[in-house]
Amino acid sequence: MHIRSAAATTAGTLAVLSLSAPAAQADTHKGDTVFTSVTFSKSTVSIGVSKAQRFTATAIAKDNSGIQRIAPGKLWSPDRRITFAKSDNCTRPTSTTMKCTFTYSVDADAADYANLTNADAGTWHFDAEAVSNDQDFYSLGTDRTVKVKRIAQLTATQASPEPVTKGHSLTVTGTLTRADWNTNAYVGFGAQHVALQFKKSGSSSYSTVKTVTTSSTGKLKTTVTANSAGTWRWNFAGTSTTTAVTATGDSVALK
Repeated sequence: MHIRSAAATTAGTLAVLSLSAPAAQADTHKGDTVFTSVTFSKSTVSIGVSKAQRFTATAIAKDNSGIQRIAPGKLWSPDRRITFAKSDNCTRPTSTTMKCTFTYSVDADAADYANLTNADAGTWHFDAEAVSNDQDFYSLGTDRTVKVKRIAQLTATQASPEPVTKGHSLTVTGTLTRADWNTNAYVGFGAQHVALQFKKSGSSSYSTVKTVTTSSTGKLKTTVTANSAGTWRWNFAGTSTTTAVTATGDSVALK
């Protein structure tokens, strides 16, 4: 049996509210209603500047009398805004359980007020309540979460001169940018620590040689001593609001 729930009535809307985002709180419930699981199709949703990303949250609730409904299936962003499911699909796997999968679409370049802003990046909280046929209920707190992050990009690593004389200096450059959801463009990501890594020819793994801080415009530049032939690359570990990224490496031979 397929059931439509209230979440589908506001398809895909990201709305600005005067309400505050829910403070950290425990689940509340009455009777024997319980959520047996809440899972997301992605642990981190990575969003650039022009393409909407879809993901789902699936909630399963149980009560001995049966579940009447699961609603509203919404997500709170760190910027006190909510997004409702673009669609939902609810079934009854057994007489005592209900399973609802809520599909969300998030976009930095939406045609209306639903577009993301930089303040929305971070941890989003899933909000849902299950109500049973005997009017017991279970309301989720704020610990069911998914990360929504701005995509970071690194230009291909450039090392020069090529080839380089053994024991001489090698200059390695690159640029770190990330999606700016306010302007829908990639901009330099300044004051970030980026690892310069090296893989010796014949080796299968990289090791970190040093850590370099980006300029205010995201530029990377450093010098190293070339003692072996191999490949150099930049590696950014990411932040709580920005994805990790590894640059394409540059192979340098010795002469």
